[in-house]
Amino acid sequence: MKKTKNAFTLVELLVVIMIIALLASMVAPNIFGKLDDAQRKTTKSQLANLSTALDSFRLDMGRYPTTEEGLDVLSVKKSSLKKWNGPYLTKKLKGDAWDNPYVYKYPGKDGNEYELLSYGADGKEGGSDKNADISVWE
Repeated sequence: MKKTKNAFTLVELLVVIMIIALLASMVAPNIFGKLDDAQRKTTKSQLANLSTALDSFRLDMGRYPTTEEGLDVLSVKKSSLKKWNGPYLTKKLKGDAWDNPYVYKYPGKDGNEYELLSYGADGKEGGSDKNADISVWE
């Protein structure tokens, strides 16, 4: 009697690996596209929270923070600010979804009271797609 071994051949293994690679190449771009969308949505949400904190600061102080004071004044009181009733942010300000700092300027442009934005994934002004700037006013 002859014993036979049950096993996969090299050709069968290569076919399975090719099918898996083909499926991965079709699915991966969709997953990475979702990651970019999630980072943009997270940054927009953080900008909205910062805008609310800036409005609360304005209610107490009668003005928005200057560009020199920046966004740090929302968390840490400066001795010169008598009416300060913060902190206006519950968590320490770190940066956008790509760990880039937010851009704050007062006064703003285009008729806005202030300018608050993220430069996107590349951290540089301008850009398109995932590198596009995200403004609180969008």
